[in-house]
Amino acid sequence: MIFGKKIKALREERGMVQRQLAAALEIDTPMFSKIERGERKAKRSQIPIMAQMLEVDEKELLTIWLADKVLDIVEGEDEVKCEAVAYAQKEMKVALG
Repeated sequence: MIFGKKIKALREERGMVQRQLAAALEIDTPMFSKIERGERKAKRSQIPIMAQMLEVDEKELLTIWLADKVLDIVEGEDEVKCEAVAYAQKEMKVALG
């Protein structure tokens, strides 16, 4: 849901309407609206297009998109989600050397 909120905020800051981004992504406006509301996930391939249209760093947008996916995965795992994310972070650091 954080990705949708960020996209909506960026779009509104730039005075854009949903149909402009939807057209750039080659989807209909109701589909884009669902992305903003968190009812549907954006595709990885759509991130560069949105970054360009919204004039933001692609890496920043990709980071938020990926963080949203992680949050979806750990949703409902209240007892261990923080530990699981910390463990994954530790493993990523090890893997990166």
